[in-house]
Amino acid sequence: MRLLLPLVASIWAAAVTCSAEADENAALYQASWAGMPAGEIRLTLRDDPAAYRAEIVIRSQGLPRLVTRFRGSAASEGRLGAERPAPIRYDAVYDLRKRRDSRLDMQFASRAGAVVADRGAADTSRKPPLAEAFRAGVLDPLSALTAIRHQLRRGNRGAFTVPVYDGARRFDVVVRVLPSHAGDSVIRLELTLVPIAGFKGGEDGDPDGTPRPVALTISDDQRLMPLAMSVSLYYLPLEVELRSWCGSSASCGW
Repeated sequence: MRLLLPLVASIWAAAVTCSAEADENAALYQASWAGMPAGEIRLTLRDDPAAYRAEIVIRSQGLPRLVTRFRGSAASEGRLGAERPAPIRYDAVYDLRKRRDSRLDMQFASRAGAVVADRGAADTSRKPPLAEAFRAGVLDPLSALTAIRHQLRRGNRGAFTVPVYDGARRFDVVVRVLPSHAGDSVIRLELTLVPIAGFKGGEDGDPDGTPRPVALTISDDQRLMPLAMSVSLYYLPLEVELRSWCGSSASCGW
């Protein structure tokens, strides 16, 4: 579930030129698991000419809520470089049935010629961090979404890989842009989550070392906002679909 928090977001275009003003887009999404209501998601993406901020809030519903009592939020911010985002900090807060007020506090610091993801003072993680080699040159999960949008904005319609560290696990997001069809107003992406380190198997329903496919659809316009996502969770389909656009996160209603 911790991997899917940002991934649902996120993890949930033609090339455009950034404007001189910040561009904020917010949307509400409905998640279903095996055809049953599973949760609500609010995603807010803010792009400045040289900086970004991404926020996601998730509330579980139906059976998932009865079983896990999960709810959580995460925020990421950083600078936009020519090639990819440079994250500064990532903060996630979540509740589970047996673990309430859990927090992931991740700070990115330059060290020995590389940017390394370190745990901040507010972090409550129980697992030890991975070796520094696995935390160097990585993006947090929400910055990974920013990286995908950045590549699309630059006109990349091929394949590329985004290295991700979520505070406990290191994995690659291998992205392939699917061919477009006449009249399409969306960009269809085929993602593969490839485990690198920190996976023990079984936590998210897949054996250790098994890549996880994800289908992601993004609007083919200046917003480049996620529209739909599909991924397997505990061997059953988790579907996320856009429910409504918001003028800002404050106007989304929660």
